Amino acid sequence: MSDETKKLKILVAEDDLSILTGLSMNLRFEGYDVLQAQDGRSALQKAIDEAPDLLVLDVMMPQMNGFEVLQELRNRGSAVPVVVLSAKGLEADKIVGLNLGADDYVVKPFALQELLARIRAVLRRRYRDEDIVKFSDTVVDLRAKTVARAGAPVELTAQEFKLLTLFVTNPGKTYSRDELLSGAWGYGYEGTARTVDNFISQLRSKFEPDPDKPRHFKTVRGLGYRFDA
Repeated sequence: MSDETKKLKILVAEDDLSILTGLSMNLRFEGYDVLQAQDGRSALQKAIDEAPDLLVLDVMMPQMNGFEVLQELRNRGSAVPVVVLSAKGLEADKIVGLNLGADDYVVKPFALQELLARIRAVLRRRYRDEDIVKFSDTVVDLRAKTVARAGAPVELTAQEFKLLTLFVTNPGKTYSRDELLSGAWGYGYEGTARTVDNFISQLRSKFEPDPDKPRHFKTVRGLGYRFDA
């Protein structure tokens, strides 16, 4: 078990119980924390609520197929790395998956060690340079879940950190309040626009030089909010 994999969490979404069980067992042996889902809707909800470090996503699942789950995640601004599993090896299917935002595409039946190697490669590529985000005098460590401003630690609630992470990993993207609620609070969370507004106000008070004239957490009139680095 390496330090690189010890704290990483992987969600395996697969409706074939034998594949789900076997892959999960081997991932745990490799040192990962493993979450499971056997249908598309559960996979989507867990991907949003649990914020895994990587998603292994089968295409043919009940309720929502893997491509629909992937598209919904990307529409919500999720940057979670995704390795697609599919019995469809056609070039056109691979192109669909990659164009929707998959990081890799593995055709069934697959060799277990090859899949594990691909997962490690995707994690290395995605997190090697992206676990530290900087803006203005602020440094956000996404892996350690710590934030510092001008060298001093900034205390955030778990929910504030989730919202901050959503913004800083998607700079320049405008989110409606509903998208922020589902993306940072979780799939199916029943909050209000006021909930979002209050948390934006808290982030501004902690990170803006002048909270009344925000440079980073900007209001987009009639639409919602946008983060600019």
